[in-house]
Amino acid sequence: MKLLYTLIPMAPLLAAIVAGFFGSKIGRTNSHRITIAGVAIAFLLSLIVFQRHVFGGAETFNESLYIWMVSGGIRFEIGFLVDNLTVLMMLVVTFVSLMVHIYTIGYMVDDPGYQRFFSYISLFTFAMLMLVMSNNFLQLFFGWEAVGLVSYLLIGFWFKKDTAIFANMKAFLVNRVGDFGFLLGIAGVVYYTGSLDYFDAFNAAPTIAGETMNLVGSAEWSAITVICILLFIGAMGKSAQVPLHVWLPDSMEGPTPISALIHAATMVTAGIFMVARMSPLFELSDTALSFILIIGSITAFFMGLIGIVQNDIKKIVAYSTLSQLGYMTVALGVSAYSAAIFHLMTHAFFKALLFLAAGSVIIALHHEQDIRKMGGLRKYMPITYWTSLIGSLALIGFPGLSGFFSKDLIIEAVHHSSIPGAKIAYLAVLSGVFITAFYSFRLFFLVFHGETRMDKHTAEHAHEPAGVVTWPLILLAIPSVLIGGLTLMNVGFGDYFGNAIYVAPEHGAVKAVAEITHGPLAMVKHSVATLPLYLAAAGVFTAWFFYLIKPSIPAFLHDKLGFAHRLLNNKYGFDDFNQLVFAGGSVGLGRFLWKKGDQTVIDGAMVNGSANNVGRFSGIARFMQTGFLFHYAFAMILGLLAMLTWFLFT
Repeated sequence: MKLLYTLIPMAPLLAAIVAGFFGSKIGRTNSHRITIAGVAIAFLLSLIVFQRHVFGGAETFNESLYIWMVSGGIRFEIGFLVDNLTVLMMLVVTFVSLMVHIYTIGYMVDDPGYQRFFSYISLFTFAMLMLVMSNNFLQLFFGWEAVGLVSYLLIGFWFKKDTAIFANMKAFLVNRVGDFGFLLGIAGVVYYTGSLDYFDAFNAAPTIAGETMNLVGSAEWSAITVICILLFIGAMGKSAQVPLHVWLPDSMEGPTPISALIHAATMVTAGIFMVARMSPLFELSDTALSFILIIGSITAFFMGLIGIVQNDIKKIVAYSTLSQLGYMTVALGVSAYSAAIFHLMTHAFFKALLFLAAGSVIIALHHEQDIRKMGGLRKYMPITYWTSLIGSLALIGFPGLSGFFSKDLIIEAVHHSSIPGAKIAYLAVLSGVFITAFYSFRLFFLVFHGETRMDKHTAEHAHEPAGVVTWPLILLAIPSVLIGGLTLMNVGFGDYFGNAIYVAPEHGAVKAVAEITHGPLAMVKHSVATLPLYLAAAGVFTAWFFYLIKPSIPAFLHDKLGFAHRLLNNKYGFDDFNQLVFAGGSVGLGRFLWKKGDQTVIDGAMVNGSANNVGRFSGIARFMQTGFLFHYAFAMILGLLAMLTWFLFT
C-alpha cells in the first residue's frame, strides 16, 4: 500500500520534470501526453484507494516514509495520512486537474510556452497532493508553500505582461502574510507538544486547552485559541478571506486553465481542508470558531456584491469563488466541517466548469473578456451554452443540482448553530443567495442571450471550440448535476468521514439538520418552504428583467447610485489602502533607511567617514616625514629614553 500511495503524487511530479526539462526535445505533443498520463495515473490510483477505503473497509494509513532530520528530539518526517477525508480530496484534485490538462491542449495550442505550462500545472497537482496526503505539519507546510510557489509561476506565466507580473507578485506577498501566521501557529503546536505529527498534536489538544500564554501586558490568552487563530490566518491567505483576499481576483492574469485549477480544486481549497483536518484543535476554542465565522460571513456577502459590477467574464467567476469560499469558511465556523468539505467538493466541479466555459467563450471571441461586447452566443456555442447553464444553476443552488445540497446544508447548519456570531452569519449567507443568483445570471444573459454586441468580424468567426475543449465541459457537467444528491447523506452529514473529522457534542449544527432531513428528495421538497429557493429565483428574475427586458434600469441605477457603484468597482478601497499603507509604507521605509542608514551611517560615518579620518590623520602625519635621517634617529632615541623611564619608575 505504501508504494501505491507514493505513486499517486510521484506520477505528476515525474511528468512535470520530463516536460519541464526535456519539453523542447520531446516536443509539444509528447509533453502534453506525458503530463496527462501522469495525472491520469494519479486519478486512477486514487480511485483504487477510494474503493479500498470506502467500500473495502481498509483502515486508516498513517505511516512515515522516511525521516528527514531529528533535531532537539523533534522528528522531521515525510509521511502519509490516508483516510476518507484524504481520498475525497485526492479524487477531487486529480479529476479536476485531469480535465484542466485535457482542456489546456486546445486553450494553449498557439502559446510558445506550451511545454512549460504543462510542466507547471502537473507540478501544481503534485504539490496539492502532498499537502492533502501529509500526516505532519512539516509536509503540510511544504505542500502549502509549494502550491504558493507554483501559483506564482502560473499567474505570471505570461511574464512579458506587466499586469501579470504585478498580479503574481501580489499573490506571493499577500500569501506570505498569511503564511507568517500559519508558521507561528505550527510553532505554537510544536512548543506545547514537542512534535510535528498530527496525532501527537490532536492527543495533546485537551492539555493545550488548559494552557495560557502572555502576549501583551498582563493579559492571559488561551493557548489553543491563539494557535487556532494563527493557523486560520494561514487559511485566510490561501483561501482568500477578507482582508487577505486581494490576490485572488488579480490571479485572472494567468491563462484560464490555471484559473480553473487554482479556484476550483487546488490552492484556494487548501485552507478549508486544513481547518477541517485540524478540527480536534479548533473544536476546543469557541473564540477561534467565532472569528472564523465572522470572517467567512464578511467574505461571502461583501465579495459577492463586487461581482455584480464586474464586466470581465473571468473576474465575475473569480468573485463568485471568493463568495463561495466564504460559505465554506462559515461552515467551518459553526463546526459543520463535513458541510464545508461537501461544498468544497461540489463547488470544485461546477466552478471548474464555469471557468473552462468562460475560457471557451474567450477562445471563440479571440480573447475578448468584456461581457458588454458579447451577447447572443447561444446559437454559436450550444455545448458551452448548456454546460454554462448547468454550472450557473448549480452555483445558485437550483433544487436537485449539486450546489443546491451543499449550499442549503451550510445555510441550515448556520441557522441551527449556537456559536456566537451565527445569527449575523445566517443573514449574510441568506442574502448571498440572491446576490449569487443575480451576478451569475447577469453574466449568463449578457453572454448568451439578447442581441449580439460583437463586431462583425468576431460574429462571423464565432464558433464552438474543438472537442478537446468541450469534452471536459461535458465531463464536469455530469458531477455538477449528480454528485450532490448521491453523496448528501454520507459526505454532507459526516458519516463518511468517520474519525477523520471531530465535532464536539455541544456543536451539533449538522446533526440538528440531519434529524429533519430524510434524503435528497425530501430536501428538494423541503426547499419549497424555505427562503433560499425564492431568493435565488428572485435573483435570476431580476437579472433577466434588468438586462434583457429593461436594460435602461441598470443605467438608471448606475447614475442614481454612483457612489455605491464606485465603492464596489473600487473593491471597497482594499487595493488603494494596501498600495498606500503597505506598499507605500515599505517604499518610504526603504528610502528612509537608504538615506539615513545607508548613506548617512554606513557610507557617511563608517565607509567614507573612515576614509576621511585616515586622510586627515595622514595629512597631519606627513609633516613628521622630513626625509632627514638624523631626525628619525633623534626620534628613536627619544622613544627609547621614554620606554626606559617608564620601566624604571613603574
